[in-house]
Parts: sequence; structure tokens; C-alpha cells
Amino acid sequence: MYKTILRPIFFLFQPEAIHHIVFKTIKLFNAIPGVSQLLRSIYVIKDKRLERKLFGLTFPNPVGLAAGLDKNAELFDELGNFGFGFIEIGTITPKAQPGNDKPRMFRLPEDKALINRMGFNNEGAAATAERLKKRKTKIIIGGNIGKNKNTPNEDAVSDYEKCFETLFDYVDYFAVNVSSPNTPNLRALQDKEPLTKLLTRLKELNSQKNNPKPILLKIAPDLINEQLDDIIDIIKETKIDGVIATNTTISRDNLHTANSKIQTIGAGGLSGKPLTKRSTEVVRYLSEKSNKAFPIIAAGGIHTAEDAIEKLNAGASLVQIYTGFIYEGPSIAKRINKRLLV
Repeated sequence: MYKTILRPIFFLFQPEAIHHIVFKTIKLFNAIPGVSQLLRSIYVIKDKRLERKLFGLTFPNPVGLAAGLDKNAELFDELGNFGFGFIEIGTITPKAQPGNDKPRMFRLPEDKALINRMGFNNEGAAATAERLKKRKTKIIIGGNIGKNKNTPNEDAVSDYEKCFETLFDYVDYFAVNVSSPNTPNLRALQDKEPLTKLLTRLKELNSQKNNPKPILLKIAPDLINEQLDDIIDIIKETKIDGVIATNTTISRDNLHTANSKIQTIGAGGLSGKPLTKRSTEVVRYLSEKSNKAFPIIAAGGIHTAEDAIEKLNAGASLVQIYTGFIYEGPSIAKRINKRLLV
């Protein structure tokens, strides 16, 4: 039904416009008594064999929703009704910011892909924390944090500190985003010296808490092996809890979409099926080169159960969906979890 009826209708609208319409619709429907329970009965698979215990958390299943869909923590409880084992909100910055100029989200249906240059549009850490205070379910929440566009890189640590402190009491783990291609110079923070400084500071703040939260690093798929070696060294040095591999790519290789359309769209991060192979390569490299020294959450091009299993076999402990949710529909987590039980 989703692919044959709903998706063709949704794709008649601009991506960002239909996103807001669908979010409001899901919110309204879930407010009707009994609807949340009905959705859970349809989409949620409960089975002890699906549980994953990582960095002090018990995930009911290994399939999560990646950051980017619920940027402002508006729908995490409701999205959990679709069978996800965890939801990552954000990316959140200390101050609210509008993001880049519209249009800034584009579909590539021939490639089952998206290009976005959203630019960390969000309502800020304080507003997000207020929403998270009203959490109604026990869904595991990850807080994906970044820096404001106008904050120079030399002051970036302060932005991450502010997000960390503001959200600390309301999320279950943190994802440090230094890999979005849509904030100027952000990816320079993946270099060894600034990244070590940033993660060391967050680890220091975390150690001062009575109940430290897991800290994960989200990296780009465009890093070469030598840079991935640096990532492994940094994780060992700072003793953070794991990696999310990967964010969107700036590559435009091997796309079926006409080059003229790609040129018209312009800059942005590419997600979806074209990222499947590269993200798996990064997961495998990190897992094998580090001798499985830390957990990896795999993201990038997961549209089917087979895609998820490939990531898990490559060394991932959990997987995250984003573009796959848009193209494959709300039953994607259920399909993956059912396949994992076979």
C-alpha cells in the first residue's frame, strides 16, 4: 500500500513540505485513543533474541531511526510505534537557526536517494530539552549534537559543551556530529587534533556526572583509510563509546539520475542506496582494523533486511534508517526485525 498508493502521492509534493504534513498527520492520529496501541500491534516485534546490550543500554531491537528526520524532537514517541529500537533526534545546535535557503531537500527516485543541504535547521537545545521532558514512552533517545553555523571552528567545543549540558538529562546517548557536509568547515573538525580536543572535553564533562551517558562519533563516508586509522586512534585515546558510520556523502559517483539534474540540484549530502556499499566498507574497515574494539552503529543505504544484515555481518552492532524509511515505508523496521529472527 505504501509504495503503490501513499509514496506516489507524497512524491507529488516538495520533500520538505510533505515532511511537515506527514509529521502533523502522524501526531494527530496518535492523539486518538487507541491508535498508538494499534500501530504498535502492527509494527512492533517483541522478542528477546532481538535485544542488544551496548554501552550500558538495552536496545529492544537493533534497528533505529537516524538523526535528520525528527530534528526538533517533535515525534519521537510516535515514531517509536513503528517498531524502531531507538530514535536519534537532531542535529541540535545551542541556538536556534533556520538552516540553509530553500529548496534544500531533493529526491533522486531513480537512485532511491536524497540530496539535502538542510544546514542544521533546528529550534535549539533549550526548546528540544523542553520537548524531551514530556517523553511518554521508554523509547531510547539519542541526541545528535553539532555547532551553530556562525560559530568558528576554534570555538566549536563550546557549542558542543552547551548542547551536551542542556540535553544531558533527557537523552540516553550522544552522537557528536562533525561530519555533515552542509555546515561550512564542519568536516574539518574530523581532523585528528581538533577532534581529539573536542571528544576529550566531552568525555571530561561526562566523567563529572553521576550517570555518564554513552558518547558516539558520527563520521563521514568520504574519509580515506588513513583518516579512518586516525579515528580508531582517537577513539582509543579518548575512550568514547563508539562510532556511527556513516553520514551523507559529497560523492556523486555511479548515479542513474541524469547529470543535468544533479548539476541543477547542486551541493548537499547524498543519502540512500548509492551509499550502501561505501558505508559498509567503512563499517568493515573500522571493525577489522580495530579488532572490534568499539561498537559501531551502521547507517547509509539500508533499504532492505539484506542491507541491514550486510552491515551487521560487516561488524555493526546496530543499524539506523533514514532514506530507507522514506522510500520503503513505515514497515521497514518490522521487516528487518522479522528477517533477523529467521
